[in-house]
Amino acid sequence: MQTKAWARTWSIMRLAMAALIVAAIVAQLAASLTTAADLGRDVGTTFVNFFSFFTILSNALSAIVLTWAALWFFTRGRHAVAEPPALALSLACITTYMVITGIVYNALLRGIELPQGSEPIPWSNEILHLIGPLFLLADLFVGPLRRALPWRAVWAVIAFPILWVLYTMLRGPFVTNPVSGEQFWYPYPFLNPNNEGGWGSVVFWIVVIALTFLVVASLVVWWGRRVGAERELDHMTGDHVEAEWEEAREAEADDR
Repeated sequence: MQTKAWARTWSIMRLAMAALIVAAIVAQLAASLTTAADLGRDVGTTFVNFFSFFTILSNALSAIVLTWAALWFFTRGRHAVAEPPALALSLACITTYMVITGIVYNALLRGIELPQGSEPIPWSNEILHLIGPLFLLADLFVGPLRRALPWRAVWAVIAFPILWVLYTMLRGPFVTNPVSGEQFWYPYPFLNPNNEGGWGSVVFWIVVIALTFLVVASLVVWWGRRVGAERELDHMTGDHVEAEWEEAREAEADDR
């Protein structure tokens, strides 16, 4: 049983992690833009490219949601039974995205130079690709006041990565790489159809990573349903979990 003291402590840790992530993003962005300006590259394209990396987007979203979760606890959550549904879904999203970021980077991309516009800053790189993902994984298991989500939440979780892939593949052929001058730009080598393997390789990796997203999102939602405040309600289908939880709370109030 988690105590209020633990909830307060973890909320402070969420704020600290959010601050570290923001510092890491700002430091790497500043390095990329400074390098672009010094070398006469297109600074605007470098900026947009920077925020086209899934790593940067997932970390930025994580900083926002972690801050939201901490502020909610300190303003409204001290006497709450569970976090709001929107916050619960947002935490499920960023946990999935950051776990995938950590898996993909450390399994496929560590040691590979990515087209972000400058050399990676070591401490920033580790926060964005290792420390942040590990913190979100820990948050899944020990975060306070977790709320169970219905199974359909899995589709909401994977909607953003699907949109990101569409954006990346549609934008790529129309962007000139500010570093190499090539008439295309893709954030990750496995999404570049101009590399060896062509579109066949790209489709293969998209399918593999999509399945990984589906599995991780399902595990995140499953764990939340196992330990969340509503785990005793509609555990077979997850339909109308929120409505049933409100009914249960009203019944409990009537009993008092």
